[in-house]
Amino acid sequence: MNASRKSGNETTIRGKAAIVGAGQSDVGRVPGKSVLALAAQAAQAALADAGIDRSEIDGVLASSAFAVPFHRFSVAFSEYMGITPTFSNTLQVSGATAATMFNIAAAAIAGGLAKNILIVGADSLLTGLSPDLALRAMTESRDQQYEMPFGIPVANTFAMTAHRHMKDFGTTSEQLAKVAVIHREHASRTPGAQMTTPITVDDVMNSGWVTTPYHKLDCSLISDGAAAFVVTSAERAKSDVRAKPVYILGAGECYTHEHIFLMPSLTTTGAVQSSAKAYEMAGCEPTDINVAGVYDCFTGTVIMMLEDLGFCPKGEGGRFVDDRQITYGGAIPCNTHGGLLSYAHPGMPGSLFHFMEVVQQLRGDCGERQVAGAELGLVHSLGAGFATQATTILGNEVAL
Repeated sequence: MNASRKSGNETTIRGKAAIVGAGQSDVGRVPGKSVLALAAQAAQAALADAGIDRSEIDGVLASSAFAVPFHRFSVAFSEYMGITPTFSNTLQVSGATAATMFNIAAAAIAGGLAKNILIVGADSLLTGLSPDLALRAMTESRDQQYEMPFGIPVANTFAMTAHRHMKDFGTTSEQLAKVAVIHREHASRTPGAQMTTPITVDDVMNSGWVTTPYHKLDCSLISDGAAAFVVTSAERAKSDVRAKPVYILGAGECYTHEHIFLMPSLTTTGAVQSSAKAYEMAGCEPTDINVAGVYDCFTGTVIMMLEDLGFCPKGEGGRFVDDRQITYGGAIPCNTHGGLLSYAHPGMPGSLFHFMEVVQQLRGDCGERQVAGAELGLVHSLGAGFATQATTILGNEVAL
């Protein structure tokens, strides 16, 4: 990390807010707990981690949930928790929602809209919905006129991009499978992970088709779960909280299309723009990042994101994974908790677990899965067939 590199724009949110509390619910199959109960379990853990009472929370940001009908989930959650915020919103930009909540929280604190913001996401896709209903809910959230009537659910949109990447760059099914294998290795070190049984490339290749080129083990899990975070000002984080602060140093977003047939490129995404903005704000480069949480709804998604986030050249993602550059000892350890592929994926809150892991890594709290010397982390969230992209850069110090 280059200690002398600074962001030139003094009006940014860089270093003005910090994550001071992090907590999660039980994950995987969690019967008997409503979505609100899962959210409350995570929030109580985050508040306890921060040493902040719920009465001090004046802002709530939440993702929406598929398993419950609340259009104003942040408001319903606040009522459930006994919180009366003066700043509140429920966000929905598919899988990118997680990073957008941190970006908005930092901006709201910097702009004086709130002092202490609780970020929360929860859903019960596994026990609150059947797998078919979960898939239908995600599919029906897409376009009702042009795409859904022709049988293009979420998995198929991502499969199209993987096919094109394979055709253009020679990426192989074995390289896709290697992503799943490495993520399972990471999950085996992570307490509470939904899937920990070791798998091989052959296991992935023989796990049955979902939609070519994706086999079942190329696809993320269906889970219950919630995660929550407390974000406050950098000034308070330095002096008045229990947990070691993790600072929000850079943020960027990009929204390129709604319909997959209007995606500008099937192999290059808005992550190029969102990460460029985040790197510029944080005053760092991809090579400065020590640990990353990269959205992994499908194995091919990781390969494309490694390229678009600048960790390897375009077209080299498959070989980058094959060389084990995304695990310990590699160029950029990714999803060291196991990711959506092996840890848990409860829908829109899924990428909050990427934040949980990167925060723990930057605190040095990951035990046997700790990345040595982790000081700077990146989390990238995406969704809707690569339509929505959001990047957040975190650091354990304000000054790089």
